[in-house]
Amino acid sequence: MKESMKAHVFVTLKKTVLDAQGKTVCQALRGLGHGSIADVRQGKYFEIDIAGGSDPAAIRAEVDLIAREILANPVIEDYRLEIEE
Repeated sequence: MKESMKAHVFVTLKKTVLDAQGKTVCQALRGLGHGSIADVRQGKYFEIDIAGGSDPAAIRAEVDLIAREILANPVIEDYRLEIEE
């Protein structure tokens, strides 16, 4: 039987959406002397373990559906996923 897989889903605000938390962190970093920091964007990270024996193509499609419909708000967020086999 094939070993388990892991999905990594990264959810971030769209570039057109103001990231107030990211701006606050950026200002704090600059205030602490980190002048080379140009911008900070915050987001969410999900790590999903997948049972062994699953078809990689089917898993990618399922995780994409989960990310699009549950983990990310498509109005204000983008996502990307990586599948680790």
